[in-house]
Order: sequence, then structure tokens, then C-alpha cells
Amino acid sequence: MAITAKLVKELREKTGAGMMDCKKALQETDGNIDQAIDYLREKGISKAAKKADRIAAEGSAYVEVSGNDAVLLEVNCETDFVTKNDQFKTLMQELAKHILSEKPASVEDALKQPLHGNGESLEQFINSNIAKIGEKLSLRRFTLFTKTDADAFGAYIHMGGNIGVVTVLEGTTDEQVAKDIAMHAAAVNPKYLSRDAVSEEDVEKEREVLKTQALNEGKPEHIVEKMVEGRLNKFFEEICLLEQSFVKDPDQKVKQVAKGANAEVKSFVRYEVGEGIEKREDNFAEEVMSQVNKK
Repeated sequence: MAITAKLVKELREKTGAGMMDCKKALQETDGNIDQAIDYLREKGISKAAKKADRIAAEGSAYVEVSGNDAVLLEVNCETDFVTKNDQFKTLMQELAKHILSEKPASVEDALKQPLHGNGESLEQFINSNIAKIGEKLSLRRFTLFTKTDADAFGAYIHMGGNIGVVTVLEGTTDEQVAKDIAMHAAAVNPKYLSRDAVSEEDVEKEREVLKTQALNEGKPEHIVEKMVEGRLNKFFEEICLLEQSFVKDPDQKVKQVAKGANAEVKSFVRYEVGEGIEKREDNFAEEVMSQVNKK
């Protein structure tokens, strides 16, 4: 039978599922609303919609490497208990393999793609896992990396997935050096790769702050400029990976460690799970009791 917009709207209101999911459910059930509701429930889509307003700020970072391609991704959930679940770990692996294979341009594009090129979409796959695991799950972000046979990836996951880093080193195949630099980035959290990556606007802003500080300290104006340039070096050392003292050997800067391996750090990406997401502050005991009282 023809599936009308009115029918789709009615199903959406009853289940909270997306328009395309509702349309497909109605097509699969010949327009029978009750059967369509069951269809969505069986697929986990109705449950997923009900959990959509929950805050998923926990989760895990994950790295998958395949030859000269690698991906770093972050999958979020509601509690850190779920990250230890084998099903959650399998979900991350499947998502990573798909992204490496299909190379979507964005999370939105990835969610629309058929998983591994056939069958259900990535979004439907995540929704079915929401139904099984019982928490809101979301693919938050990912970064794809490529290298040549003459280069190395450094992959490091810290604290069971709380922080994930991937580095790309050109000119060496020494994965240990690349991993050591990834570990450094995990520990120190640089914001930029190099001085050149810092915007001129940010540099000028910092220069003005340092100049004001020096003048407030009563330093003569004729030496303030030299002082500011010296302090700017310290600023770069704090925020730029290549300028930082290497955590495993503070006598060397990271750029010297790379040079010692005849390499150059081409790029790095660091994910810290939940960064930028406002977490809900709940009393855990009260939350458990509220669930008990619902039963």
C-alpha cells in the first residue's frame, strides 16, 4: 500500500524514530502501525530514539591500522562500565574497519553508508547495539591517516581508551619512535604540531599579554621587546609538540628525538574522551535507587 506522510508522522510521534526509519518500517509491514512499532522495537530504533536526549560523555578512543591507512575514532556511551563490555569493543572494531574501508568524509556520511558496503546502515548498526547494550551510543568523531611505505604510524591508547593518539612520522619506519611521541602527546597534551601551526592572531595576542606583564613588572621599555620574545619561546614550548621537552628524555625536544631517527613528525591527533561535552553531575546512589523504584 502507499505510505502517506500522515502515516509516517503518526509512527514518528509514537516511537520517536527517524522519518526514513519509520517509512521503511511501514513499507515492511504494509502500513500496519502496530506491526511497524514492533518492527522498530525489534531493530532497536525505537529504544534508541528514547535515549537520544541522554548525555553520552563516557566512552573510548580506538585506533585501527591497516597497512598505510589508520583511523582514530571516539565512540561515546553513558557510563564507563559499558566500555569494558565485549559488545562495545566489537562495535568500535566494526566501525573502525568500515571507516578504513569506505573512507567517509564525515560522521554524517559514515552513518548513512551500508556497513562494510552491504546490509544495514552504520546508524542502524549502532541503534541495534543501543537496544542490546541498553545505553545511548554515538560515533562522535574520527580522523583518517595515510602514509607511505617509508613512514611510520605511532598509535597509543591510554587508560583503557580514555585518551587516544596517532602520530605520522615521515622518513622512518621505526614504529617505536612514533609510538613514543604519541605517548608524549597523550601525557602533555600539545595543542599544535609546530610554531608555524599557531595562528598569527594567537601569537600577537600572547605577545601583547607578555608585553603588558613586563611593563607592569616595572621593566624598562627598551628591554621589554627582548624579554617578550624570550617569553614567547616559553609559550611555544608549552603548546607546540615539536618544541616540548620529551617526557622520556627531558634533555631533548620532541623535534630532536624525531631528527635522531632521521624523521619528521608530519602530523598528530589526540582525542580525550568526552572533552567538550558537558557531563551531567548525578549522585550515583540516587540514580540506582530511582531505577529500583521504577520497577
